[in-house]
Amino acid sequence: MKNKHIKVIAFDADDTLWDCQGHFEKVMQHLYDELTPWVDRETAAMELFATERKNMPLLGYGVKAFTLSMLETAMRVSRHQMPAATINDILQRCYSLLQFPCTPLPEVEETLKTLRTHLTPPHTSHLSPPTSLVVFTKGELLDQEHKLERSGLAPYFDHVEITSDKSEKEFLDLCRKLDIQPDELLMVGNSLKSDIAPALAIGAWGVYIPFHVTWQLEHHDHFEHERMVQIDHFSQLLTL
Repeated sequence: MKNKHIKVIAFDADDTLWDCQGHFEKVMQHLYDELTPWVDRETAAMELFATERKNMPLLGYGVKAFTLSMLETAMRVSRHQMPAATINDILQRCYSLLQFPCTPLPEVEETLKTLRTHLTPPHTSHLSPPTSLVVFTKGELLDQEHKLERSGLAPYFDHVEITSDKSEKEFLDLCRKLDIQPDELLMVGNSLKSDIAPALAIGAWGVYIPFHVTWQLEHHDHFEHERMVQIDHFSQLLTL
């Protein structure tokens, strides 16, 4: 993937730069435990997924949407019989997701530091366009800002874009805002559905880095594409 015209490398945040879904999974598993007097764990998981999918158009992504979906599922599935103390415990576990440590995943900070060091300053050559590092992620504005701050990775990026969704429209908006053409953008992320597929659809490039756990609403059939590369380790970005 050697393209002289790439000017911006954009990175997804959650589960690309740091572990996010793993923390959500622990809270979800606790809900399934608490619902065992009424349904089995598989049914509880299906009920939560159905609630999240229903609420997505109104609530979007993030901890607030997740919390409301968790509480709604708990009350509906238990037929409002779940004790108030248990409901409060679930609520507090959801609140904890606003403060979990955003420790960079292996090789992330070292790779970003190397990329940052080797970016081409605008004044050094009229042949090689400058390259910028950008965070392009979806979710709640304050929550995503706080996670980036806790990660300590903010200084490596030239621009941060937080959006309610990541469809072709948002990718085109990002290109317009950064004053680049779609084929001058390289998107790096763990979700084929929201990071890679829409980027490829507008003519951009993609680097897919699978994460060990994927939110059910982000599941997507695997595919291959001439402008996409899959890597297993973050540092492999440096060899592309």
